[in-house]
Amino acid sequence: MNKNNLIALRMQRQHLTHKATEAEYDALYRDTQPGQNVYWNGFGQPPSISYRATFDDVAYNQLRQQERQLVKGRFQSGNLGWIQREEIELFAGLYLKPLKKPTELQLMILELIEREGPMNIPLMKEMTELLVKKITPTLARLQQAFLIYEDQHDFVWHDMIEIDRDWYQFSEMFPDVDLNKYSRDDALKIVLQRFAYRHVLFDLEMAKSFYKLPEKDIKKAVASLIEDGTLTETDEGYLLSEDGNLLQSASLALPQFVYAMHRNDFLVKSNEHWLKEQFTHSYPDTMYYLLIDGQFQGVAVGKFRYTPEIEDILVDLPAAEVVARKAEIVEAVRNLCGSAAPIRRYQGEDLI
Repeated sequence: MNKNNLIALRMQRQHLTHKATEAEYDALYRDTQPGQNVYWNGFGQPPSISYRATFDDVAYNQLRQQERQLVKGRFQSGNLGWIQREEIELFAGLYLKPLKKPTELQLMILELIEREGPMNIPLMKEMTELLVKKITPTLARLQQAFLIYEDQHDFVWHDMIEIDRDWYQFSEMFPDVDLNKYSRDDALKIVLQRFAYRHVLFDLEMAKSFYKLPEKDIKKAVASLIEDGTLTETDEGYLLSEDGNLLQSASLALPQFVYAMHRNDFLVKSNEHWLKEQFTHSYPDTMYYLLIDGQFQGVAVGKFRYTPEIEDILVDLPAAEVVARKAEIVEAVRNLCGSAAPIRRYQGEDLI
């Protein structure tokens, strides 16, 4: 397989070599769901697919939230994320976690919402006399069962505290949704085709890393897609069968860029299983991973506080490129962490 073609095509389909129009962005968002905000930097903001759009996608997704085109739920091991409204049934097939043995507390909160109607957490606290730390995890578990829905269609903050929003019965908000429309296997076969298109080549660990689903389920779906000819298996992983000839016959130019990728980015989350192992260090946090010419080749490390504090930028490049691309790499990190955040060192040498 031509590695240069693979990298170039992946960057094209990620819209990192040409920015997405609104229509292209909608398709990209669909394929990389669930959407999340920028890790740490985007606290409280709508989801974003950084660097990919010709427009401000945070503002665009805020509008989609206000119109309830994007809806909030718990996916990927119970993590919060945003999906397109028309994809609820698909993601229920992937992530719905039934309440097989509901607790007394779960039944109390569910029955309260069913009886009294939509309410926020302070009202639940008042009516049940329960502590918020008891109510919050209960709501999260009911969310995973697709029994309730948090109607977060705007972003209103005061002194860094999010204003409480009402919780509804899921069936009241989405009466026409069939939560049993897709089995997990059927849903996986759909999303894995999208995953293959955006990554061009993927393996089981990548899919497991991103979707946070059991490997046996992913493996079963992949086998079905190979059997029906949708996917082709190679020594390095799986790709859409239609991409096989393209990768061999095309002659695509390698991209030339540097991006600091936050930890909620689609590419990072799909590769975090090996990124964590390859880029080890003694600092408290991995702040960002550095995507250089289409490959992860470095990290920004330090500590997340009120603003990100970058202690060092560590790159895995030939010595000549470490020097020649210093300004470009530092600027890429600066573009994400913001002008107020300190960047103290580059490859161990003081910058400030």
